[in-house]
Amino acid sequence: MLKKQNFIKGSVILMVSAAAAKMLGAFFKIPLTNILGGVGMSYFSCAYSLFMPIYALIVTGISSASARMTARSAASENLAEARMIRRIALLLFSAVGLAGSALIFLLAKPFSVISAGSPDAQAAVAMIAPSVFFGCITAVERGYFEGMSNMYPTAVSQVIEGAVKVAAGLKLCGYVTEHPETVLRFFPEVTDIRGAAAAAGIMGVTLSSMGAAVFFGVIRLFSRESVTKMPMMSRKSAARELMAEALPIGISAVVTNLTALIDMWTMIGCISPDTVAHLPDGINRADVPNFVYGSFAGIALTVFNLVPSVTNSLGKGALTCVTSAYERGDRQSLHNSTVQALVVTAVIAVPSAVGLGILSEQVLTVLFSHQPDEVAVCVRPLRLLMPAMVCLCLSCPLFSMLQAIGKAAAPLKIMLMGTAVKLLGNLCLVPKMGADGAAISTAVCYGAILAVSLTAYLKGAEISLSIKPFVKIAYAGGLCGGIAYLTASSIERGGGEGIAVIMGAAMMGGVVYVSSLYAMMGVRKKKKQQQTKQTIKKAAQPQ
Repeated sequence: MLKKQNFIKGSVILMVSAAAAKMLGAFFKIPLTNILGGVGMSYFSCAYSLFMPIYALIVTGISSASARMTARSAASENLAEARMIRRIALLLFSAVGLAGSALIFLLAKPFSVISAGSPDAQAAVAMIAPSVFFGCITAVERGYFEGMSNMYPTAVSQVIEGAVKVAAGLKLCGYVTEHPETVLRFFPEVTDIRGAAAAAGIMGVTLSSMGAAVFFGVIRLFSRESVTKMPMMSRKSAARELMAEALPIGISAVVTNLTALIDMWTMIGCISPDTVAHLPDGINRADVPNFVYGSFAGIALTVFNLVPSVTNSLGKGALTCVTSAYERGDRQSLHNSTVQALVVTAVIAVPSAVGLGILSEQVLTVLFSHQPDEVAVCVRPLRLLMPAMVCLCLSCPLFSMLQAIGKAAAPLKIMLMGTAVKLLGNLCLVPKMGADGAAISTAVCYGAILAVSLTAYLKGAEISLSIKPFVKIAYAGGLCGGIAYLTASSIERGGGEGIAVIMGAAMMGGVVYVSSLYAMMGVRKKKKQQQTKQTIKKAAQPQ
């Protein structure tokens, strides 16, 4: 049997790998933004705006559905059934992935013209199409191993994906920008070299998804385990259940990614050229909406998504534990798993949001040092996005846990509500406030999503939570923010800047946060109680 991990260990493995993958993603996205600029990033983001909804619909639900069904089979020690589910999922979703890739490729030209207002984004959209097919294969394999409570393959594949993206994407994008004459000679239809450079960067994304799929192929070549039990369900039933489990989750993910489309359409369509007081070099008035949207999507949202993508791993780690506890009717274990997932998420999300909100200008200036005009557009929006970051971080494990208790359709309904809030907010705020309005509507959207999803989960699981730990975390986060602000101001008055300000403020804020949280959570008291229990046990044992 494959080695299993409990919730904490599995979550830590996934969080570390997700953090490494996001760090690699930052090493990719930040230099890429510096190379492409605001307009070039609008082409890059245009490709993602079509890719992500289709990818989400087809791929996102696969991993959760496969993990849940595999976990159920593993709980009954029926490895043969788990492997049969894996084979059926690979055949079924590989075919669906091919169809999704073909759809993106066919829509490349009309979508780029309609969305970006220019055919220059066409190549980038076409280059990302194969990622859907490879993503399906990877999602099935990750779901299988996660269902077996073995998070190592998922962790390694995430790191491989990030490494290939950085190496291939930046190399290809750099080559195009350094050799425009060669590119234009072989591709005379290219009218804007920034569009070709964005396509080259996107090619790195496709190669990274291929690398993850190849990794799982290698694992299968060297994996040989004997099985004795026969599957309890038929192949037809397995395929039907996989689709029934995956489709609602996929649709929910599509709705989630609609917020990116809403930002693109409303910002490019509603932002006035007068939004930017001083036009950067090479940007004319007609390009201002694309410039603002590209800066917002490429810089503010890139930094905003760093922490949620890491804490999302807690949802994956909790899914197997919550499924097992719910199926057994063990309310105490269900409550404990829920508290663990949400408290650990809040402990990470709150100080991250507070720190980024206070140090947003310094962080963006350091990360995007070659794009001062784009950074100037994004400082305030990033600060306004920080409440949304906390709400999104907490919503991700809640969605996984809703799926674990058999309410796979609930996230879809909740996200539809949130998307309506986002659309209304953008239509009202973006024309007047530009990127600031988009950030505010995002915060309101994710706040509503968190409130509704938490209510739905607690009702469905028939458990209750105490608010005390979260109040303590929020208070500790406030202390962290105050110390970080004072430290940053002191260092800046002393002539420090950039990395020195960030490191100093983060270190002092982190020390105060951990110390206050340690004191308020009663860790010492709990340790003493545990020691007392152990002493009583030893005393009760016969000599």
